[in-house]
Amino acid sequence: MTTELHDLPIAELSDQIAARKLSPVELVEALIQRVERYDGQTRAFITRTFDLARRQARAAEADISAGTHRGALHGIPFALKDIYAHFTGGSSSGSGAAVAAGLVPLALGSDTGGSIRGPASLCGVVGLMPTFGLVSRAGVVTNSYTFDHCGPLARTVDDCAVALEALAGYDPKDAGSLSRPIPRYRRALGQDLRGLKIGVLRHHWEEDIPASEDVRQAMDAALDVLRRLGAELEECRVRPLGSYFDVKIIIAESEIFSVHQKHLIARPKDFGADFRSRAFPAVLFTANDYVQATREHRRMMVDMEPLYARFDAFVTAGMGEAARLSDYRSVSFWQKPSLLTAWNVTGQPVLALPNGFGRNGLPLGMQIVGRPFGETTILRVGHAYERATEWHTRRPQLVQGATAPDVTPPPVLSEPADRVDAETRDLCVKAARRAGLQLDDLMLAQLLEGAPYALAMVRRLRRDHDLHHEPANVFSFPTTTSALDK
Repeated sequence: MTTELHDLPIAELSDQIAARKLSPVELVEALIQRVERYDGQTRAFITRTFDLARRQARAAEADISAGTHRGALHGIPFALKDIYAHFTGGSSSGSGAAVAAGLVPLALGSDTGGSIRGPASLCGVVGLMPTFGLVSRAGVVTNSYTFDHCGPLARTVDDCAVALEALAGYDPKDAGSLSRPIPRYRRALGQDLRGLKIGVLRHHWEEDIPASEDVRQAMDAALDVLRRLGAELEECRVRPLGSYFDVKIIIAESEIFSVHQKHLIARPKDFGADFRSRAFPAVLFTANDYVQATREHRRMMVDMEPLYARFDAFVTAGMGEAARLSDYRSVSFWQKPSLLTAWNVTGQPVLALPNGFGRNGLPLGMQIVGRPFGETTILRVGHAYERATEWHTRRPQLVQGATAPDVTPPPVLSEPADRVDAETRDLCVKAARRAGLQLDDLMLAQLLEGAPYALAMVRRLRRDHDLHHEPANVFSFPTTTSALDK
């Protein structure tokens, strides 16, 4: 039984633990052994907290033996993205790799522009980005106050539903947290899709970011499955992906620069080269740019409301096959939009799940997008699709004792700094000085490399707002009341 524990779904592990047929200590030890055998190949873990896991497993076993069972995740080991206080898709990549390899049944990630859904898509697992405000971000290092979401990655849709029931809820420690009833998400699973209207955002993967033939075929096949399950599909359109990307970048990079400005001033060399390439061009965004972007952010959210009246959920593509890390270039962050970013801007929940494999044998994925707080519906859709297909059952081939190949880091710069005109260079130097940065030649070159793309975003930003067009981040009081209010 021990050799198969890593392949069991969370619900089954939980049932066995609650019935005292499986010891949490036994489960933890089995997974620790698996990490020790295979993590040299995946390099999913930065910090191994095995002793803590053993102590917590013993405590869980004692509680359950004494008749105290706290819920479906009591005694279930999990992993945390390394920004939680405590290349498989960029950020949250370790979470995706650990789940795909069966090193843990559950990992938590964060998603500011796709960092739960990207690793899920590239690793062939399921990732859920909940509605903004549904899951607390307290205790997680901030990337963007406006767009950060926290959520689970797991092997199945059902496992994500189990995790969401434990994670969702109001937390006063998170200023963005919302108080609202939390459904029993698993109760919606197992239903067919009759009566559901699903909007197909085909223009995302055929026009905005033309996908490979593998992705197109996988999406067409997935849509056929949803039709056979009873869903009514109709093509619809939202804004081009590039417009969401511009708004997200102007807001999010302004915020992450603000978060780290003190340390970027005092010790910029302690930051990785890729982070600096993303953060430095944000000095070119003005306060006016930021406010106009937040006003456009709100208009993008309002634009979705007529579609919520027409559709219960939406379907679009995930990512294609994973590229080689050696092919990555930092400046690409600024150059092109993403299939994932739009939903961080609108704040909607998104479920990413596997829907095929490409010609190189690597996973493909799709996204099921819901109305705000429509997690029950997208989990229902994803679970029905999952039961009708077998993509989620395929596992990576791991070799005991194997190690990941060494990767030559990509060059820090991919474009010569002298390609920037004198006016842009002067603007960059003045903006960096105004922000308090003291940049050496390499760091200035990193700023100059991203500058033309950042400035192009500013030029494209829509500014024809009426007086009543408020920003998306207007303040509102929490709906909960304290004892002092009564």
